[in-house]
Amino acid sequence: MLTTLDNTSQYKPQQIQPDFQTGAVRPPENSAQAAYALLTDKVELQSGSDIAPTYSASMTVDMSQGDMYDMLRGMVANLLKEQGIDTKISMGDTEVDLAGITQDEAAELVSDDGYFGVDKTSERIFQFAVGIAGGDPSRIDAIKEGVDKGFQEALDAFGGWLPDISYDTYDAVMEKLDKWVADSRSAE
Repeated sequence: MLTTLDNTSQYKPQQIQPDFQTGAVRPPENSAQAAYALLTDKVELQSGSDIAPTYSASMTVDMSQGDMYDMLRGMVANLLKEQGIDTKISMGDTEVDLAGITQDEAAELVSDDGYFGVDKTSERIFQFAVGIAGGDPSRIDAIKEGVDKGFQEALDAFGGWLPDISYDTYDAVMEKLDKWVADSRSAE
């Protein structure tokens, strides 16, 4: 026997009798009740996790570092997808999908010689800044102001805290800009 709620102002469960031989559903005898009983909404809530949590004596979830990384990666990937943002990042002639990246692959990407490491990232920022300035070293103050503003916006976006790699990248960009200006002046 299935129980439904009618959509009137008061709660009265309506009994619907299924016919087990034909599979048909018979509504209640009253025609008003029958109309309400057949009008139903269906809501499905789903949540899935491939992680099987275990609980300690204090009833807290115990998860390994890898499980926590996978959970965070999945949450970020889902958040990006819900906002219509692709989780694939183009890196020159290759592409990385953040939704499927492993912890080791992520560590490699931010390593010293990785695509998102200090050297390569600071070089991309340096090239972009110099390109925007038209290659004119006399615009160094405006270039540095733009880099400072971008760094501050990133700092604000992450609640006033950034990982050390961000500060190292900022310092490397400023060093490259200073060297570029010094080299330009010595060439004159």
